[in-house]
Amino acid sequence: MPSFLSSLRRKSRLHGKTESHEEKHSAADNSHVNGHAENGVSRRKSSSTLNSSAVGSSTSTTPATSTSGEAQPNGATDNVAPLPTPRPQRPGANPTKRYSLNGMSTSSSSQLSANPSSLLAPRVLSVTDGSWVHQQVLLIFGRIGDSAHRPLDGTLTVNHHQGRFPSTAWPVSDSYFKALIHLEPGWNRLRLDFTSPKVSSSNTSMSPHGSFLNINYLPLTESPPLQLAIILGSDSPGTYDATPERIQREGNGLDLAIKKFRMAAYLWQAFTGEQMNRHGFGRRCFRFEDSWEPGTLSYQDWGTGQFRNQAKIHVIRSKKTVAEIRDLDRAQQYSKGTKRGDLFGIAADAVKDYFQMKPGQKQYVSCLFMDSHWDTTHQVILGHAALGGGVGDLQLGIFGSHALQTYPSSIEEVWQAFGDCTRTDTAYVANDCDEAGSNWESANIGIGAHLHETGHLFGCPHQESGIMLRDYVTFNRTFTAREPYSTRTKSPGQRLVLPPEECSWHILDALRFRFHPCFRIPLDQGGGDGSVQVWTVDNGQVGVIATSKSGIAWVELYTEGDDVCRYWKRWPECENQYPRQVSLIETELRDLLPKEKQKSRLKLEIFSAGGGKHVVDDFNQLTNQKLARVKFPDGRSGYRGGKLGYSQMEGSQPQEIILESAYIQTKLLVMIRVYSGFAVDGLEFVYEDATSQFFGKRGGSPSDFALDVRKGELLLGFSLRTGLWIDGIQILTSLGRKSEWFGNPHGGGGHTLIPPRGYTIGGISGSCAAWLDGFQLIITR
Repeated sequence: MPSFLSSLRRKSRLHGKTESHEEKHSAADNSHVNGHAENGVSRRKSSSTLNSSAVGSSTSTTPATSTSGEAQPNGATDNVAPLPTPRPQRPGANPTKRYSLNGMSTSSSSQLSANPSSLLAPRVLSVTDGSWVHQQVLLIFGRIGDSAHRPLDGTLTVNHHQGRFPSTAWPVSDSYFKALIHLEPGWNRLRLDFTSPKVSSSNTSMSPHGSFLNINYLPLTESPPLQLAIILGSDSPGTYDATPERIQREGNGLDLAIKKFRMAAYLWQAFTGEQMNRHGFGRRCFRFEDSWEPGTLSYQDWGTGQFRNQAKIHVIRSKKTVAEIRDLDRAQQYSKGTKRGDLFGIAADAVKDYFQMKPGQKQYVSCLFMDSHWDTTHQVILGHAALGGGVGDLQLGIFGSHALQTYPSSIEEVWQAFGDCTRTDTAYVANDCDEAGSNWESANIGIGAHLHETGHLFGCPHQESGIMLRDYVTFNRTFTAREPYSTRTKSPGQRLVLPPEECSWHILDALRFRFHPCFRIPLDQGGGDGSVQVWTVDNGQVGVIATSKSGIAWVELYTEGDDVCRYWKRWPECENQYPRQVSLIETELRDLLPKEKQKSRLKLEIFSAGGGKHVVDDFNQLTNQKLARVKFPDGRSGYRGGKLGYSQMEGSQPQEIILESAYIQTKLLVMIRVYSGFAVDGLEFVYEDATSQFFGKRGGSPSDFALDVRKGELLLGFSLRTGLWIDGIQILTSLGRKSEWFGNPHGGGGHTLIPPRGYTIGGISGSCAAWLDGFQLIITR
């Protein structure tokens, strides 16, 4: 026999043995999935899962080519808790070699991002290979093959970096998929495998229809975290509302509540990071406070006790009993919300005590009331309030646990939870707002509406669309490519859902997040002064100039009767900078409105890149020449800027001075004397000829700040701390010098008053009572 035939014969025998070895393990895995695990833990699934959201036609069994039975030293397969989803393919016996990036540059690894031998390799459309992200759980969207191929159903298996997180399986619907991937700090190399009963597969350890994705996860440890907390009554047993079938199958205790709340929070984060990217702000997102503890993100970790770094859930005991919380809310419900804020106050008190908050320590906390309860007699949810906002240094959002039973408790359960058509049994649980008629719709309301309140926590008002309206009833669409039957809309199930039909954050929400400290990334500029100032000027036509040291980012327009913003204007970002000065011409702004509203009373909210905001209640009044213009003795005109302080103290009287140095060339300002105590009482402007002008009152104690007139130093502006009155003031000069703070440097909010380009300080206007309670500059060319 020729030698080459002998060689072929040996290779053929070797191939046959390998194939037999793989088939044995595949058969073992199938019996493991379809039956019960050796440790006695049965597979967890909803009674309606198979009817509502199947993974192709392979829901009940693993494809015959599965290689999930990884060989162990003793020849046995892994003894782990079974998946609530079809058993996914897992890495081979030595995943480290296959996933390792050692000795491989980033550019060379990127060349392996697709399998050239398969036209059905998964292609990720939502994130490019080699991207940097800032969240532990990343949402991806993609398709199998291209539009030329006929649509296919099947399963996408995500094999995580170096096998350090269990593989997860996701449905592929009409060739599209959406999946969540777990990331570790640094570079992550992930393998995505596609299988379908309608597509042939080889018997090798790596799927022939696979691709690689490289992602760099950079945690943002310097940004303030969003804290997650569960609040219980002082005597709470730590259980939440659930149907008897659900309690028997999975329980309803505190331990499971923590898992579900954590998973919901990661869905918030994955959703927000994707939305920020779609709005053009990169994958910036809020972070959580992490804790090293037994992992819950994967159901496969529950039985092993595998420790992981994951979002910490704080468990806080309130001083109120369960009865007090529910009775208080019962009074709220029956009085039609007259005590709506009481539960918010209970949560705020509990959170402040728990975190031992001190003045100046900002906290962002989203809370879940564990003891919410569906009162079947009166058909109301007790111990629940959907509220978000701020109390001093605490930014707080609260929500109830009445929909908690429908939340996924692990990554593997996400697509199942959003495909569970089990009808809501109102004998045990609530059909919230008649929009939670099935389990998946209830999960939408609970997870999505709680995110809505978290949006309020971050400073978002209601919007005309998106999460901050009520679009969270479609929150599921972000995480599944196929939507089941809806009891809310009576729409048929199993329809394909692509990104344009998904729920969203409104662009105005995304803009707020872009400049929020919880969303800060290393490339962002430092905090600093974000205050906004407005100045009425006359450049041929009366208009307004808005200025801010951090830059002007956008302005929102409200016409009479508007409850949400429908019209706005943005300014471009250039090299991480926004314009520090912009013109607001009334005619141009009104052109943004529909014709029927162009003569309406116009309110503006002007936002800076530093997170500050200035509200102009009536733009027409601001541009009114009679109110804004000041006549100087030499015939020139000056203009009053935006006022700080409320001018509402008892006995408050208006005051105004025109600085003589602004219109008399021989007058030289040499010193400013400030009278102050715990607030600012008055300012005295002293000239070279020993004369002076006074604004305010001579209270407190005087302090002098001299200008270096030999170097041509001039008064440039002021930094102020203001609220109801003028708490503190600092003098700024043309040479870059700053005086010390006079008055209270920590009271109120910070503002910087510097005239816009081409203008100088011509005078001071405002009001004074026992001390200054109104302050604005008069500017002139």
